[in-house]
Amino acid sequence: MAANRTRRLQKEISDILKDSHSGITVTSPSGSTEITDFTHFKGHFRGPPDTPYERGEYDIDIKITPEYPFKPPEMRFITKIWHPNVSSQTGAICLDTLGNAWSPVLTLKSALISLQSLLSSPEPKDPQDAE
Repeated sequence: MAANRTRRLQKEISDILKDSHSGITVTSPSGSTEITDFTHFKGHFRGPPDTPYERGEYDIDIKITPEYPFKPPEMRFITKIWHPNVSSQTGAICLDTLGNAWSPVLTLKSALISLQSLLSSPEPKDPQDAE
């Protein structure tokens, strides 16, 4: 099963790197495009246009659990960001796609696009840092 997961992740990463239009990239945690550990990555994207995040560059810590793709990757913002659905302390993300709404047909790219979209459309009724 681990070999299937690794093959799938290799394909997902290849698809991300081939798509220069999206502005989304994935590297090793150190920033290298030479990826040998398929359990830990760093995602990167630009803030969406016409938002307060537009000129920002955002890094995401991505950890792949043994249950992937049946369970979502664990993601958190490395870049400090003020957003109602992102923990100001830990970078943890409150997004249904990374929880109950995850499906094995989703990919790292679709998860990163969902995060980028979250910056355009915050969910103030579901804040991460609720008291």
